[in-house]
Amino acid sequence: MSLTQAETAVEVRTGVDQLWARLRVEAASAAAEEPILASFLNAAILRHDQFSHALAYRIASKMADAQLDAMLARDVAEEALAGDPLIVEKAAADMRAVDERDPACLSLLQPFLYFKGFHALQAHRVAHWLWQEGRQTLAFHLQSRVGERFGLDIHPAARVGQGVMLDHATSVVIGETAVVGDDCSILHEVTLGGTGAAHQDRHPKIGEGVLIGAGARVLGNIKVGNGARIAAGSVVLEDVPAGCTVAGVPAKVVGGCGKDPAKSMDQSLPQGSG
Repeated sequence: MSLTQAETAVEVRTGVDQLWARLRVEAASAAAEEPILASFLNAAILRHDQFSHALAYRIASKMADAQLDAMLARDVAEEALAGDPLIVEKAAADMRAVDERDPACLSLLQPFLYFKGFHALQAHRVAHWLWQEGRQTLAFHLQSRVGERFGLDIHPAARVGQGVMLDHATSVVIGETAVVGDDCSILHEVTLGGTGAAHQDRHPKIGEGVLIGAGARVLGNIKVGNGARIAAGSVVLEDVPAGCTVAGVPAKVVGGCGKDPAKSMDQSLPQGSG
């Protein structure tokens, strides 16, 4: 490992540790303020010695069912997090994204404990690791559980970057060969869908920092450039240039985006675009 890589690894680890320390402080404060939830907060956060263990416990509590009890589900999650430590780093980045972008988020406790978009994404990361390990049946089982628990569907083979926010998340569909870049924000009822029944690369490739509005459909093996914005309700059938706003059915370029649309969450269309 080069010096730069080592320094980056230290920075990432420090970032995860700082997030974990803040989450524990918030959990302890919440337990004191609401004693009726103290046992729950202790089990979910305070009794764990590191973020990865708490994350595995939380994923397991959401994914457990009659076929995969909580202990087995936790073993699976722990195995995935140990097999790919980037899952933990990505989860921390996802939590920071929600904390920074969602004005309804009052603390890190909310995404970690309650936000189904965050939970679904972390369960998907475990399912994706299983898929890459050749354990497709168990990966599909987790995909099914995500659908049952949260009302959205992410294929285990889909590749999702870090710092991603699934806001509200209900009815989101992300297909098998889809790719979602880092730092994207995706609202409810978004479909990243394929065209045709052939087993081929048939789903969208979403760049970094893209904002996709509620109810938008992005269909086919097309590219959405970095920093683009897709207006709510749009149907996108062609490539979207970087830094552009598209809207309509079918979607057309209606202007630029400004800076960092996924972080600003600004869904207003450029003046004169209507």
